[in-house]
Amino acid sequence: MATSALTPPAEHPAELLLEFPDNFLLIDLCGEYDRNLATIENALSVQILRRGNQLAVLGEEDSLATAARVLQAIYQRLEAGKSLEVGDIDRELRMGPGTNPAPIDTDDQKELFKGDPNANRVEIKTRKKLIEPRTEAQKAYVKSLFDNELAFGIGPAGTGKTYLAVAVGVNMFINGHVDRIILSRPAVEAGEKLGYLPGDMKDKVDPYMQPLYDALNDFLPGKQAAKLIEEKRIEIAPLAFMRGRTLSNAFVVLDEAQNATSMQMKMFLTRLGEGSRMVITGDRTQIDLPRGVSSGLWDAERLLKSIPKISFNYFTSKDVVRHPLVAAIIEAYEADEA
Repeated sequence: MATSALTPPAEHPAELLLEFPDNFLLIDLCGEYDRNLATIENALSVQILRRGNQLAVLGEEDSLATAARVLQAIYQRLEAGKSLEVGDIDRELRMGPGTNPAPIDTDDQKELFKGDPNANRVEIKTRKKLIEPRTEAQKAYVKSLFDNELAFGIGPAGTGKTYLAVAVGVNMFINGHVDRIILSRPAVEAGEKLGYLPGDMKDKVDPYMQPLYDALNDFLPGKQAAKLIEEKRIEIAPLAFMRGRTLSNAFVVLDEAQNATSMQMKMFLTRLGEGSRMVITGDRTQIDLPRGVSSGLWDAERLLKSIPKISFNYFTSKDVVRHPLVAAIIEAYEADEA
């Protein structure tokens, strides 16, 4: 456990001294060529100096407190035997201290969360790794996926809407809370005509479904995922294939819902059966429908917002967890539209 002491500054800047007992963990905390420290320095406008098993943080007092929280949270993660990635540092920088999320109603659902009360953290356990929401909006979204039978995730690309939904679906599946996972999206081309694709029906639709395969393969070993798909316990199919079905005891995700028409959205929402959870994700700024065709996501948001037990979760550019430039690009487009 790291210890800290604030040195009363005789002159600007203030200095905070943090002590870390395990030098090997401290090396991992600093990162190769101190790149982890550089990330924190750039984000908080502080200077971090290593002195033996201590880190001296120099800067404004408010920034020192944040830097200390981030460094200690990272060190605790390493103490727990967890790996450290760039995204973990980004998450700690984004997620400030706060109250723990409200408890979930059932004991079964409580087991799906592994919370660290000191770091106000939520983790989703899958076969391959633990998934941790990186922003407050993502944490609220994950909680709503467990709390509600129908949830919407609306926001720009890169905010983890689909990724977290698939992670929760895998979690509920491996814990026996649902019998199947069904992942779907409209087979709509993004602004350009690709013409006829070769192969059978699966070959033709797989390019549209690839992002869902990518997310699924992040949470399940390849052979296990392939076996479950072969057994139809995991289905990845275009939205058009949902008509006429009743989806019971399943975790169902509709991705890119902004490209569903109003009739398709109504059709999909009415597939919800007993024991199922349904998640609708979309980005209202990336509608690829023909001019004059109304987006089903817009209509669903307008018509269903007042219905209890249906949650709507919204993301902004601040929740982008891809490359930092993605957030800057989204903000630039939003500013231009405004």
